[in-house]
Amino acid sequence: MHSGGPDPDLDDVVARERRLLDPAVRRSPAIAGALLAADFREFGAFGRVWDRASILAAMAVEDAPAVAVTDLAAARVGADAVLVTYRARRTGRTTLRSSLWHRGDGGDWLLRFHQGTVVRG
Repeated sequence: MHSGGPDPDLDDVVARERRLLDPAVRRSPAIAGALLAADFREFGAFGRVWDRASILAAMAVEDAPAVAVTDLAAARVGADAVLVTYRARRTGRTTLRSSLWHRGDGGDWLLRFHQGTVVRG
């Protein structure tokens, strides 16, 4: 788990994850798209499967408040892969989130996979 410190790659990935939670970034397909891998996929909290185009389109019209994040952790799962996990709360709903980031050919970290799971109760 990472909470800031000697690994600049983990710090970069965490900053990118937080950017994707910013409502202004989410509403901009150009800005958000620069953070997503071409083969991005998401398994949504309610079972929908999203690809890059569909998630960018959905985020562009999203009218939701910012997400409150707790328990954020980042860990390397390979030389060019980082797993980020956290708990997100928005409008009375809590979800557990996981994101798999990989370093692209250009050297930038890109989000390849994301999953949300609703916490019941």
